[in-house]
Amino acid sequence: MIIYSAVILVVIASLIYYLSNALRRKYNAEVREGLYRVKNMEESVLTEKDIAHLPEPVQKYLKYVGVLGKEKVKDFKVLINGTMKTDKNREWSQVKIGQHSFLDKITRLFYLNLNMSGIPVLGLHFYKNGIATMEIKVLGLIPIVEGMGKKMNQAETVTVFNDMCILAPASLIDKRIHWEPVDSHSVKAIFCNDGNCITATLYFNDIGQLTNFVSDDRYYSPTGKTFESVRWSTPVSSYKNINGFNLVTYGEAIWNFPDGDFCYAKFNIQDIKYNNNN
Repeated sequence: MIIYSAVILVVIASLIYYLSNALRRKYNAEVREGLYRVKNMEESVLTEKDIAHLPEPVQKYLKYVGVLGKEKVKDFKVLINGTMKTDKNREWSQVKIGQHSFLDKITRLFYLNLNMSGIPVLGLHFYKNGIATMEIKVLGLIPIVEGMGKKMNQAETVTVFNDMCILAPASLIDKRIHWEPVDSHSVKAIFCNDGNCITATLYFNDIGQLTNFVSDDRYYSPTGKTFESVRWSTPVSSYKNINGFNLVTYGEAIWNFPDGDFCYAKFNIQDIKYNNNN
């Protein structure tokens, strides 16, 4: 009887473990599919000619980052540590993030493990073919956020472009981006992908570093059920050499509400790797 009960407990524990890792398995499966898709893409080097059409502040940024003479980006993998809070009144929670993005058929896979008062909360932001979903589950089992729909698609398109600007600057030669110069330190960009078009303004300092990204096309959606149009900004700093590129290592995500700013994420970028089939 004791052995039978032990077997039952092992089976139940194994089932719970399997179910709790569903989001991670989905993430890994999509990463494998993306890597298979891009592995035979033609490889080429980024040149001065490739960036000649860009506004001067963007050209200066790409030269500062050090992308010229290096391979064009097909995909990028990012590891991030940081803190997040789900609303203004909550305490900060530690978070670990693994992200893999692909630039042919734009795909963004963002997997997070959030520690909320000792309880693991797992999440997957998924964007593919212009369609976005957001799933957040306590212990990987109990849904607390489930978001999808046209507004989510638009919001995640902003995030995709934000990633391109901050995490993969070489991708800013993409033909899906329309640039409008503003002045010597800022530019406006219109980015369209699979029917979603968004606008953002990029700000740079004197030496060519990107310092902020601001868009009015993202939505504050704490539950995935309601959507409020709020200005979104991501000030960045602490440039360091990561695998041969001068890249941002610290950034914040801020909702600029009319009654005051709400910083809900502080990220420390640990590693960025490009063209992960190489």
